[in-house]
Amino acid sequence: MINTKDVKFNARHFKLAGRLFFPENFDENTQHPALVVSHPTSADMNQTSSIYASKLAENGFLALAFDAAYQGQSEGEPRYIEDPANRTEDIMYAIDYLVTLPYVDAERIGAMGICAGGGYTINAAKVDKRIKAVAGVAAASSGQAYREAFGPDDKLIETLEQMGRQRTIEARGGEPMITPWIPSNAEEVKAAGITDIDVIEAVDYYRTSRGADQFSPNKVRYTSLPLMLGYDPTLLIEKLLTQPLTLIVGDKPGSFGSYRLGYEVYNRAGSKEKELTVLPGISHYDLYDQPKAVNPAVEKLTEFFNKYL
Repeated sequence: MINTKDVKFNARHFKLAGRLFFPENFDENTQHPALVVSHPTSADMNQTSSIYASKLAENGFLALAFDAAYQGQSEGEPRYIEDPANRTEDIMYAIDYLVTLPYVDAERIGAMGICAGGGYTINAAKVDKRIKAVAGVAAASSGQAYREAFGPDDKLIETLEQMGRQRTIEARGGEPMITPWIPSNAEEVKAAGITDIDVIEAVDYYRTSRGADQFSPNKVRYTSLPLMLGYDPTLLIEKLLTQPLTLIVGDKPGSFGSYRLGYEVYNRAGSKEKELTVLPGISHYDLYDQPKAVNPAVEKLTEFFNKYL
């Protein structure tokens, strides 16, 4: 039986909320390998990251899922910020916490993430070599996805100028602009004429009983979006991403780019031990919670972390 423990741990100026998942018959007098599991954008630890943390605990790993700074049950003001630098450092703070636990072997810490959490994990692993093995499940670059969502370069620059004007408004005391990550329901998707599989399935996951959670309210602070637009987790991966690496994607590509990023990171990473698993007939959001995708992904992750931790 898997036991869990809700925890708070230090970030730079405030606390992050996390949940430890313990393997069956856990012995606190023995040092164990441990995993940090990072959630996608717009998500929280109660959703897909806890699914993976729980299943990896069932397979013998101590796993820590947590909420990003400024989001979910973690602290940080103003709320609803998505900052890739913070998201990257959150992973480092999670490791800082794990290495203080007497039952964690600091030389056997791995990290994985789903969707943008996978991109942030790759970004962290480039500079934090306490991460001994790196995994991405449908890993995506929030920067790439949003740069492409806003269209051609001239449109992107126009959007950045608009975001700058909104930041000036807020600096002068105006109301903050909070926008939705995705449409609120299937009716909005249809009305907007959206046909992209990733957006359609995102709404089905986050905005229905399938995956909806009170701490994942579909809100993002508009003025934090430029922080994503300038972010690229693949920068310098040829030189800096050297740990053993596994990437798992489905072969049904969508606009969030995990299929493409999987190949790019696999081909460019400096890791000597690396592998890419492409699951046939699987979409990005199948890998969030659908057994036909999650089960083979967990099997691959278990094999990988057992080998390298």
